[in-house]
Amino acid sequence: MTSGRIIFLNGTSSSGKSSIARELLDILDDGVFFHLAVDSFNAMRTKRALGERELDDALRRTRRGFHRSIAAMAEVGNDIVVDHVLSEPWRLLDCLTVLPPENVLFVGVRCPLDELARREQARGDRPPGLAALQYDAVHAHGDYDLECDTSTASPRACAQHIRDFLPHRPRPTAFTRLRRQLLPAGV
Repeated sequence: MTSGRIIFLNGTSSSGKSSIARELLDILDDGVFFHLAVDSFNAMRTKRALGERELDDALRRTRRGFHRSIAAMAEVGNDIVVDHVLSEPWRLLDCLTVLPPENVLFVGVRCPLDELARREQARGDRPPGLAALQYDAVHAHGDYDLECDTSTASPRACAQHIRDFLPHRPRPTAFTRLRRQLLPAGV
């Protein structure tokens, strides 16, 4: 069985990842793609109030489970569009450990801070300043296969750019390069 392709969208909150993912599902016509979003996993969690440490532990387990669900879906041949915020270094390291690097198209979804702040205010469902807190950390690793700027291109245009680039993924992929750079040999 052939492992599925993974289009991995990484960007801050309100950068446009979910909008791009929805567009990708609409225009990708060479397979069946599933949109796996970290926000969807968070929404499945209990709603009762948790203490700070308990919440931190739950969020870490949630993220680790999310990464492994991506790997499991791809392992059995499903094509995946991932919508994630790699705002802590361990998240990227965990993804590099569990995802097949040769099958990942790593896409940086960028947007200027002033536009992110405007979007957060318009949405009203995120804490103000969340994207600003994530901004430097999310792209700190500095290597992507492809990047898009949602302040200058629509979600549909970004999705079309990704679709057109997908058959021409570089070898080695950004995940392969990052894995060599960031993980100990043999992992």
